[in-house]
Amino acid sequence: MTYVLDTNIITAILKGNEKVKRKVQEVIVGEEEIFINGISYYEIKRGLLAANATA
Repeated sequence: MTYVLDTNIITAILKGNEKVKRKVQEVIVGEEEIFINGISYYEIKRGLLAANATA
C-alpha cells in the first residue's frame, strides 16, 4: 500500500503526536511507501519559515 500524507498528518508528526508517529513507524517497518504532495510540502515549508524554525 502507498500512503500520501496531508498537511495535518505532517504537522502532527512534527508536533510529536505519538499515535501518528506509531502508525508511520508501522508503515516504514512494513516497507510501504510514504509520499507528500507538493501542496503539503509548500504549506509545511511556508509555516516553518514563518515561525523562523531552525531545526
